[in-house]
Amino acid sequence: MSTEAAAEVWRDKKRYLWLMGLIAPTLLFTMLPMIWVMNRLGWHVAAQLPFWIGPILVYILLPALDLRFGADGQNPPDELMAQLESDRYYRYCTYAYIPCQYASVVMGAYLFTATDLSWLGVEGSLSWFAKIGLALSVGTLGGVGINTAHELGHKKDRLERWLAKITLAQVCYGHFYIEHNRGHHVRVATPEDPASGRFGETFWEFLPRSVFGGLRSAWQLEAARLRRLDKNPADPRTWLSNDVVNAWLMSVVLWGVLIAVFGPALIPFVIIQAGYGFSLLESVNYIEHYGLLRQTRANGRYERCTPEHSWNSDHLVTNLFLYHLQRHSDHHANPTRRYQTLRSMDEAPNLPSGYASLIGLTYLPPLWRALMDHRVLAHYDGDITRVNIEPRRRAKILARYGAPLDEGAAA
Repeated sequence: MSTEAAAEVWRDKKRYLWLMGLIAPTLLFTMLPMIWVMNRLGWHVAAQLPFWIGPILVYILLPALDLRFGADGQNPPDELMAQLESDRYYRYCTYAYIPCQYASVVMGAYLFTATDLSWLGVEGSLSWFAKIGLALSVGTLGGVGINTAHELGHKKDRLERWLAKITLAQVCYGHFYIEHNRGHHVRVATPEDPASGRFGETFWEFLPRSVFGGLRSAWQLEAARLRRLDKNPADPRTWLSNDVVNAWLMSVVLWGVLIAVFGPALIPFVIIQAGYGFSLLESVNYIEHYGLLRQTRANGRYERCTPEHSWNSDHLVTNLFLYHLQRHSDHHANPTRRYQTLRSMDEAPNLPSGYASLIGLTYLPPLWRALMDHRVLAHYDGDITRVNIEPRRRAKILARYGAPLDEGAAA
């Protein structure tokens, strides 16, 4: 079929729905009129709940909408891939996230530290209940912003790569730009990857392993790049050309300016929003490759990454919020492909629901394992030896599923 004929038959039904990605960074502003009305009506206690809109969105609204609207089911035809890739409208949708994100960060900083919010119907400053909800809500848009940075950071365009670092500055996770592209995509679904969840490993064990392992990996990768350019990574004169350091400097400048403007009272806000924001990323990391393993070939190298090494989900609403991140199998097969052209692949293992529905379950290991462990085993036809197993529990897990104890586990 020609490109013209394909265009006559197929239309991107989600074209204007991609603007839903801007809901997260504008939620704070849309909640303020509701808070004002509730305070005017004398509902002062209830008026504190909208400050928790971020967690409410993640744990309640998105899962409910995914359940209501179900799977997407629309893949772009091959004939239109190039045309879709070159349509700049789609990248403008991601660019627009950034000014909305930073406007909300500044507003959040003001609300967190203000001592007179009478214009909002609040006597004095916010309660600590409202402040914590506010910080978590700003952290939510920062966590979703990491996904926006993920989309931008994979592209070859220099502007988009810098925009990725700017987006990551809010949650102090600039090193993700290095580790994800040059670390995770190389080691994905192997025991060496800190961002691939292991069978039998709880999220709370995975979280520090991924956070600190990612930090260490990013620094090592960037130091190696500088050495290839005959530069000394420890020399302060090279720091501005070090992509880990200059990304972290963006966070220092951002929060240094805001603390100078709003005072040291802002520091708890900085810590809460950043920690919660990057924890959302890490819970998604845990979900995306849980238990999946690339097998070792005869030459000792891992097999090529295929769609079978990433959990896929095609739930429509979360796809719109996360720019098709859930079509993760195609993303790993084609890392530079823009979000609008990512496809849901039949050969990929599928999650029972969207990411938003599963994030909360990762916090509860018994529920998570009840939901996912049998799916991992089914994916490998019941062969536990083909699974990426948590080393500390390897002997116990192999014994539980009737597999022989290998020499590595015995050692």
